[in-house]
Amino acid sequence: MRIVIIGGHGRVARLLAPLLVNAGHEVEALVRSADHIDEVEAAGAAARLADLERHDTAGLVELLRGRDAVVWCVGPAIDDPERNKSVDRDAAIRSIDAAAAAGIGRYVMVSHSRTGRVPGGPGDPDGPYAEALAAADAHLRSSTLNWTILGPGVLTDNPGTGMLEVGDHVTCGDTSRANVARVIRQVVCSTDLGGVTLNFRDGHMPIAEALQVATMVSSG
Repeated sequence: MRIVIIGGHGRVARLLAPLLVNAGHEVEALVRSADHIDEVEAAGAAARLADLERHDTAGLVELLRGRDAVVWCVGPAIDDPERNKSVDRDAAIRSIDAAAAAGIGRYVMVSHSRTGRVPGGPGDPDGPYAEALAAADAHLRSSTLNWTILGPGVLTDNPGTGMLEVGDHVTCGDTSRANVARVIRQVVCSTDLGGVTLNFRDGHMPIAEALQVATMVSSG
């Protein structure tokens, strides 16, 4: 598959790229700074400069055209409510519309397990970020794309065990970035998980088994 990672310099994205390349996929990573190109390409992806805040939907269509799948993997701007609006919400929504217009069937959104819950109230630093992601998630669910939304818990740099806990009850909990990358690798090619929101954290169930459970639950 020809896969484009939006947010290609993020820590999850840099763990994901070699997994996809080693699985035989052609991977392009969109980055917003030329300073990121060498590091991204060292991870195996072809880097392409693209500032999401400066591209309208038509511009994103041209960036995405000819790809088979999109992975939204933009790192959070938790301390910047304005960028939550301009990137985590607005740019994500434009990328969804662009993917549909470009004829891309598969779209995987790396979101957050808290987006389906009420933020913690005034002063909650995650509130604007969670609200922005929730708006983007809702837009994706209303699209014609074959989408999957991933809701990991609190991201850590712990080693990836390949073991998860999954379910709607997961609203927090440590989730290693390495495990998130492994989940994306398996999910992006799995149309069986189209229309599924998968909340997860580090746990005791092998990833393949956890995804199989999620597939059965969604089809039931």
